[in-house]
This record gives sequence, structure tokens and C-alpha cells, in this order.
Amino acid sequence: MSDNPALSAAVAAGRLLPIYILDDKNAGNYRMGGASRWWLHHSLNALNSSLGGKLRVYCGDAAEILPKLAQETGARTVTWNRCYEPWRVQRDKKILAELKQSGIEAISMNGSLLREPWDVRKADGTPYRVFTPYFRKGYLERPVPEKPLSSPEKIMFFDGDTIESTAAISDLGLLPSNWDLKKPTVWKPGEKGAQDRLHHFLDNGLEGYNKGRNYPAAENCSYLSPHLHFGEISPRQVSYALPFREQSVQCEEDLRQFRMELVWREFSHSLLYFSPELPHKNLQEKFDSFSWRKDPADLQAWQKGQTGIPIVDAGMRELWQTGFMHNRVRMVAASFLVKNLMIDWREGARWFWDCLIDADLANNSASWQWVAGCGADAAPFFRIFNPATQGTRFDPQGDYTRKYVPELAALPDKWLFNPWDAPQTVLKEANVTLGETYPHPIVDLKISRQRALDAYAALKSADRATETS
Repeated sequence: MSDNPALSAAVAAGRLLPIYILDDKNAGNYRMGGASRWWLHHSLNALNSSLGGKLRVYCGDAAEILPKLAQETGARTVTWNRCYEPWRVQRDKKILAELKQSGIEAISMNGSLLREPWDVRKADGTPYRVFTPYFRKGYLERPVPEKPLSSPEKIMFFDGDTIESTAAISDLGLLPSNWDLKKPTVWKPGEKGAQDRLHHFLDNGLEGYNKGRNYPAAENCSYLSPHLHFGEISPRQVSYALPFREQSVQCEEDLRQFRMELVWREFSHSLLYFSPELPHKNLQEKFDSFSWRKDPADLQAWQKGQTGIPIVDAGMRELWQTGFMHNRVRMVAASFLVKNLMIDWREGARWFWDCLIDADLANNSASWQWVAGCGADAAPFFRIFNPATQGTRFDPQGDYTRKYVPELAALPDKWLFNPWDAPQTVLKEANVTLGETYPHPIVDLKISRQRALDAYAALKSADRATETS
């Protein structure tokens, strides 16, 4: 309700008929996954409550439903906040044209980004492909975004009782799913939950964020990503809440790092907007000939958190149990899939798309390409995380790993992240039997690392040969 430009414009224009359309038809392969649908169900209920039960929901092709509904109600104006996924952009252009042809004013606004993608470009008009200059020129050297809007003080609703609604929220098919019983105690979808999460982070997580954000057992994660994705809070609201804290705590580095994370989200949306093929095509075309392995058994072991690599398994189990994974662990788990297992990054992106409550097409696609080394401003392919070393460094007491891999809980810290090296006496004392109570590693970390490097070297050689010819 707050900082919702489309809502404020609609209220200013006259009586309001609030609409939500679940459009799986135009979404195609990018229809929401199970975790996101769970969140959406509860978020819509929270929104409907804020609107006094006036929200009308529909299911189907928004390009057909919305213009038809506008005609039936005699609406003079239709407003919405812009989306940046390729399929939504194409659909919304169609809706815009049809509404204008019918003499209906159509207003689209920016409600989900600090800057529009087309407002942050290089001097020659091309989009940025490297983050640092994007952050510097697009944000540090630009005026601050507009101040967030307050919630409308008074809303006059259109009497929609005569309009036949095609669905209730409970009829949208968002539930039941595999996620029903897991999230209520962890997450609170809705605007109030978003505001509570923001204030909790400012009070408890911002100070020390610069370093603490890398430690999955620490309290420095904001957990705002699903709230931002579903529009329950805007990046402007988050950004404007930060300067106040800068005056009250000495955490300049923490504030800068958190602002950079907000802008990484914007950078990902810019990449998707200017490269609509980002979710399925390597931005660096040389990777089109990379020798990815097809191994359903290894892929399934990774998905289920049964790889025999503790920090990877902890992350994949956190994902399945909570719909979320700590960012540091996301990088480690993704690196293991793409490099140690040499399985196509798109397989990982598909799994995350179904399992993440904050599944965002821009962030998910850009982040997977970053890890795989084939995206914009990507980590080099030869940067291969050693998951045992990463676990020791970023989960030194093992609190995170023991929580999600309880079968290893009794192992001493020295062996927690490499149980395959532990003496049999140590394993026995900890009630660990590799291959029975916990899997043997599905790959040798050293051998699989070299395999990936060899494949990358072959790719580079082929690329040089192509350039020469």
C-alpha cells in the first residue's frame, strides 16, 4: 500500500477497482515455482486484508482479461507498476496498445527499482556490463531517488459486486504445495512482515554487515529479497531508511556494502532488460561449446543435499526446508554444481527457480551466469570454490552446517567439512558411517577441479583457434 506509485495514481484518478491476475499463460517456462506460489498466496491475502477485502483476482491471459474488464466497468484509467521480465514487457506493450486504442488512459510507473534500466547507461547509450562503473556513475554520482510515497489516506472503491470474478485467492491453485508446512514459522509474507523485517535488520544486522554477510550462522542477512521481489516493500523505502542509521551507528563500510547489494539487484534487472535471452543463453558466446556433463544421478544428489560435501548439502537442505539459501552458500553450492560436477548452470537455475521464495528472473539468471563465468562481469571460470575450505572459513563453529546436516553434528570441527579424511575412530565416536549414515563424496574435489580447468583450457584453445581462422 505504501510507496506504490500505480496505486497512488489510481486513487488520485477516481474510484478504485484493485485487480490481481495470475498469468501463467504468458509466463510459459517462467511461471512461478512452488515456493514462490506459496509466498504469493499469503501475500495476496495480506494485501486483500489491507484493501478491506476489495481485491479482485483472476487467472488467465492478462492481455485478454484486463482490457475486457476495463471495457465492462467503464474504466477511464488503468494503472500498473512496470515489470522487466521479457515476457511481461511484451505482454504489457500489447495491453498498453489495446487500452489506448479503446480510448482508455494507461499509466505504467516505476514501483520496484531505484532507477529505470534505460536511465543508467554509458555515454554512448549502451548498457553497462560491468558493475563497478554502473554503481559509480548510476548511483554514487546521481541524485538520490525520489522520496517514497505514503499509503493513500482515503480510498474510494468502485462497486464491483456486479462484476463476475473468475476466482478467489484460494482458487488460484497456489496451494497446496510442498512448501505449505515449512514457511509460516520462518517467513511473514505481506507489507507488515516486510516492514518488520527491515527494522529488525536495521537494529540487529546492519552493523557488522560488511563482514558478517559472508557467515551463514550470523545475523547479518537482511532477508528482504522476497519482500522486494513481491513488491511488499520498495527499494526506495529500504534506501531511505539507511541514512538515519548512518547518524546513529558507526558503520560506514556496512552501509556502503548494503547499498551495493541493493544496486546489484538493479544491475541484474538492467542485464535482463537489455539482454532478454539472459535466462537461457550464455552472455559470453564462447561458452556455447562448453562440454557440460549430463548426469541425472549427480544432479539429483545435489538437489537433495546428498553430495557428501557438508557445506553444499547444508545449503541445499536449507533451500528445500525454508525456500531460501544464504548468499555465500549459494555461491559455493552453485560453483560445486557448475565446476566440480560440470553440470550446465541452467539446470541449477531451474532448480532454484522452483525452490526459492525470492525467485527473481533477473537475479537468478544473472547470478548463475556470474558463477559459471559466462555472464556479465562474471567470476572467472577458473575461480573454483573449495567447499571444504569455504565451510571452515565461513562456518568455523559449524553451527549452520550442523543445523542442516545433523547426522554429522557430533564430528569435531576439524573434520566437519571433510569427513572423508577423518580417522575411522573419530567417525565411529561421532556415529558416522560414510556410505550409510552420510554419503561418500560423489566426486573428488581435487580431481573434479582439475577436470573443470582442463575443460576450460580446451574451450579457450578452441576460441583462440576460431579467432585466428
